[in-house]
Amino acid sequence: MSTSADYYEILGITRDAAGEEVRRAYRRLAIKWHPDQNPDNPDAEGKFKQCAEAYEVLSDPERRAVYDRHGHAGLRGRAGHDFNSMHVEDIFSMFNDIFGGQSGGGGGRRQRGPARGYDLETEVEITLEEVLEGCEREIPFKRLEVCTQCKGSGAKPGSKPIECSTCGGQGQVAQNGLGGLFRMVTTCPTCQGRRHIIKDKCGECSGQGRMSVQRKLSVKIPRGISDSQVVRVAGEGEPPPPQMSPDGTGVRGDLHIVVRVAEDERFERQGSDLITALEVSFADAALGGSVSIETLDGISETDLDAGTQHGELFRLDGKGVPDLRTGQRGDLVVVVHVVVPRRLSNKQRELITALRDAERPAPPPPKDSARNNAAGKDSASKGSGKGGFGKATKKEDSSAKSPGFWGKVKDSFGT
Repeated sequence: MSTSADYYEILGITRDAAGEEVRRAYRRLAIKWHPDQNPDNPDAEGKFKQCAEAYEVLSDPERRAVYDRHGHAGLRGRAGHDFNSMHVEDIFSMFNDIFGGQSGGGGGRRQRGPARGYDLETEVEITLEEVLEGCEREIPFKRLEVCTQCKGSGAKPGSKPIECSTCGGQGQVAQNGLGGLFRMVTTCPTCQGRRHIIKDKCGECSGQGRMSVQRKLSVKIPRGISDSQVVRVAGEGEPPPPQMSPDGTGVRGDLHIVVRVAEDERFERQGSDLITALEVSFADAALGGSVSIETLDGISETDLDAGTQHGELFRLDGKGVPDLRTGQRGDLVVVVHVVVPRRLSNKQRELITALRDAERPAPPPPKDSARNNAAGKDSASKGSGKGGFGKATKKEDSSAKSPGFWGKVKDSFGT
């Protein structure tokens, strides 16, 4: 699905809204947000297509039930129309029965070239391991097909549709606007643009000329693909709609498969690089040594430098995922997390205490000893004052002291 917004909120209805209420809400909002009605609003077309996507789901009892239970995630794997790539007038044509032949204020779009069917969109979820190697997936989806019983005419076999008397078999009618100042061509409200009226409807498709068919397709997902990228399968969409080509002659639409890469708690992906955390004890960080790191290829052994600090980074070349275009693998960036134990055994506590004592500076001398030393220095200085000058001493400049941690940080940024 192209939007993650709540479908009920998009249409402004409650979750217990009946089908007719859903229909009215969509009609009102589709006309409100039609781009021809909002030439100065660049967001109007996006809102218009959001409304169409919401209506397609909420007007279908089966898909609506799935959405109510599982939200957008439940609709993954269930193909729907790709409204983002559709022309606005095609969407009006799709839901023509709702608008009664209106074209939203801009008139009908003239068909150029062979009739073309609508594109479909579905989703597939893969893992990071499948991103590494590429994979092939069976994609189930539903699409409309030409009815095999009536060959798309919608009429019961042995009978024929009759020409629409409203439009004279043209599929469109002209209406006067603003007191006859201009003429507006719209889809015929009687035949919905099909040019004929069906009296005896086909029992297989109920006069629609199209039937929903379940289809399964094997699709190759290329290695290195990223989340939300699309695999397009040409010609696997729907045939042209019956009002354009009753027998389906023309160009089929495409199937767009949106790839979702499942989250992996071990790694975070950035382009073709992967990021992972390596937990080490402070003893291993201080002494260094061999460590095991989990990669997409399995366990990799590498050496940890002595004195490694918490938060330091190092790379394992070629242990990321492939680039979609070049096929070259990125790196695995390892972030070191030094773990401080919460509980210590007696032996561990004894050893760590000894380490702490060894790291602490020597204690200052006793006060009495310090006082005697001071007195001796004072008498020596007086003695040196007799008969000459004493040795000059240089007073230490307090500004020459070590800058400290934050001073080093400022120096590194040149401040």
